[in-house]
Amino acid sequence: MTVGAEERARPLIELRAVTRSYGRSVAVRGANLVVWPREFLVVLGESGSGKTTLLKMINRLLSPDSGDVLIDGQSTSAVVAHQLRRRIGYVFQRVGLFPHMTVAENIAVTPRLLGWSENTIRSRVDELLELVNLLPEMAARFPGALSGGQRQRVGVARALAARPAIMLMDEPFGALDPITRDTLGTEYRLLHERMGLSTVMVTHDVLEAVLLADRLVVMHDGAIIASGTPREMMNEQRDPGVRKLMDMPRRQMLRVAAMLDDARPP
Repeated sequence: MTVGAEERARPLIELRAVTRSYGRSVAVRGANLVVWPREFLVVLGESGSGKTTLLKMINRLLSPDSGDVLIDGQSTSAVVAHQLRRRIGYVFQRVGLFPHMTVAENIAVTPRLLGWSENTIRSRVDELLELVNLLPEMAARFPGALSGGQRQRVGVARALAARPAIMLMDEPFGALDPITRDTLGTEYRLLHERMGLSTVMVTHDVLEAVLLADRLVVMHDGAIIASGTPREMMNEQRDPGVRKLMDMPRRQMLRVAAMLDDARPP
């Protein structure tokens, strides 16, 4: 996706010199970041680099020790935290569906908190089940009766239920088998475009990031050290850490190509 100039007038999300520590350990240090309307941004980095902390400060699951986070030009510190979160979809690896609720009830949680009518909620649940490729009869099932991929689809549907403009995703497909992971990643990217979302996704899977993102951000030791399109980042030569990270998908592709060459008949 290419974001038009008119949509770049103001970032939808902006982090200004944001820092967050846990005791003496600095998780995020002086991070500056903008996310444009309709952009799919992926944050990469090794474990402990600060990716999840950065993500959680966007919807105030965590508050920065210093700096500021703005959504559509407004500081999140000026908004009641739970009201802010109802405007932002959030999907994470272990989904967190309520086991005592049906699929329909899980999807309806935020619309009910917002006071939607039951007819509107039922219509929205039906619409979302279709959007995430789940059969209508899934609505009456409980999470324990679903596969991992089905639970993750419900998690995406629940995050989209209140029609948020922003989706935050923390390793959303990391616990799934490779085929299901690839399928859901592709399906979500299509949803992102179809619904005009702004998505910020955290992952440690470089190939997944390259295939899904409009723009990549790399974190190391709590700091943002690089940002660019997948093509720009794949050709990054200045920072050795970024170069090493981005060489991973290239090495994987070369190994697969070599195996395909070996398998060809003489």
